[in-house]
Amino acid sequence: MILVPAGPFMMGADRGGQEDERPAHEVTLAAFWLDKTEVTNEAYERCVAAQVCRPHDPKSSQLNKFGGDEAFRAPKQPISSISWDESKTYCQWMGKRLPREAEWEKAARGTDARKYPWGNDSPDATRAVYAGSRTAEVGSRPAGAGPFGHLDMAGNVWEWLEDIYDPYAYRRAGADRGLPGSCEEVTAAQNELRKKGQQGFTGSNPIPTECERNLRGGAFNYDGPGLRSSNRVHHPASFRLIMSGVRCAKDG
Repeated sequence: MILVPAGPFMMGADRGGQEDERPAHEVTLAAFWLDKTEVTNEAYERCVAAQVCRPHDPKSSQLNKFGGDEAFRAPKQPISSISWDESKTYCQWMGKRLPREAEWEKAARGTDARKYPWGNDSPDATRAVYAGSRTAEVGSRPAGAGPFGHLDMAGNVWEWLEDIYDPYAYRRAGADRGLPGSCEEVTAAQNELRKKGQQGFTGSNPIPTECERNLRGGAFNYDGPGLRSSNRVHHPASFRLIMSGVRCAKDG
């Protein structure tokens, strides 16, 4: 794990991306630790062998038209096809927890408000695993390291986060601490967006009808611009997608 020091950073963006990334605003966090890489298949399988974690869904790769599951299961490839609950269970088994959305973004962007973990230059194959059809071994793109040394913060697999997805999070009273609204407040916000016909405010996924969970970082099949570190993605906690995995955090 790598320590991310306490202090402020700029979260969100005023230009580009989706409306739910705005406005850029200062967030102050306590120090925390974050895994250097995404959790691997071999690490997750130890939790399965201990009869604590549920096995991943072997059907997700075929259902999402990426071929057989075996292409994603080398020991050092990132675990994927697991839900939010399964990700949380693994991290707790390790004596850790899921990262908060603001923690993840600080680890990816540092204190200089960079667009991508490595800086502001566009993604390329030396920095991230993206625009393809397979994951790669974790840490295989060291040129894409983030400001504190974390790897694969862009591409490979999306990473489940603790927080519920709140499209209005950046305009709430707790924004300066990275806190989303309650599930009730989030539901009201989503209903308001639907009523106003603002599909697209929350990205290409439909406006949620439940309190979904955040994912960050992009994945092996994503395009380059979508790897920006301010990009916010969301899915129901039960989803077990071949594109989604996890890395764990711990209090500093």
